[in-house]
Amino acid sequence: MLRRLREDLDAFLTHDPAARSRWEILFLYPGFHALLAHRVNHVLWRAGLRFLARALSQVVRFFTGIEIHPAAKIGRRVVIDHGMGVVIGETAEVGDDCVLYQGVTLGGTGKEKGKRHPTLGRGVLVGAGAKVLGAITVGDYAKIGAGAVVLRNVPPHATVVGVPGRVVVRRSIDPAQPPVHTLDHGDLPDPCSEGIALLEAKLADLFHELRRLEAISEALELTLRERKKSPPRET
Repeated sequence: MLRRLREDLDAFLTHDPAARSRWEILFLYPGFHALLAHRVNHVLWRAGLRFLARALSQVVRFFTGIEIHPAAKIGRRVVIDHGMGVVIGETAEVGDDCVLYQGVTLGGTGKEKGKRHPTLGRGVLVGAGAKVLGAITVGDYAKIGAGAVVLRNVPPHATVVGVPGRVVVRRSIDPAQPPVHTLDHGDLPDPCSEGIALLEAKLADLFHELRRLEAISEALELTLRERKKSPPRET
C-alpha cells in the first residue's frame, strides 16, 4: 500500500512542474486526493458495499470537484492535474501512467446498460476539457487535444484534435525512446485550416483552368470573325 502511495506521489512530481515535494502533493493536490479515495471506494464497491462507496464518492466530489464512479477501473501512476470538473464513468477504464487534465469527461453516449464508457490504454494523455464518449478504446500513448470530442477508437501513439475528434498525427514507435507526456497545442495541426487551405488551392486551380478556357474561347471567336470578314475564295 505504501509503495503504491509513493508511486502515485512520484507520478505527480514527474508530471507537474509546480509540485515541489511529496508532502505538498499529499496535502494540497485534489487530484491526488480523489485518486486515493477512489482506490478505497473501489475496494468497497467490489466488496458489495455499493451504497457506501457511492456515498463516499459524492463526498469526494464535493471537496475536490472530481467525480469518479467507484466501479471505474484506474491503473497505477495515474495523474489528474488540477482536476476540477473531471468525470469518470462507471464502466470507464484508465490504464497505467495516464494523465488527465481539468474538465475531462470519460462518459457514455446514451442510456444503454453494460460497457458504455471508454477504455484508455497505457500512457494516454487527455487535454483540458476533452470529452471521450462511448465504449471506445484509446490506444497506448495516444494524445487527445484540449477541447476535443472523441467518439471513435483512437490508434496507439496517435494525436486527436477537433470536434468531432480526428487523428492528425501518427507517431512512429521507437522502443528505445520512452513516450513523453507533452502536448504542445501550438504545434498541433489544425484540420479546419488545412481543409480551408486545400479548398483555396482547388479554387485557384479552377480559376486558372477557367481563364485558360476563356482564352481559347476568345481565340476561336476572333478566328470566326476574321473568316466572316474575308471574301469567299473563287473556284
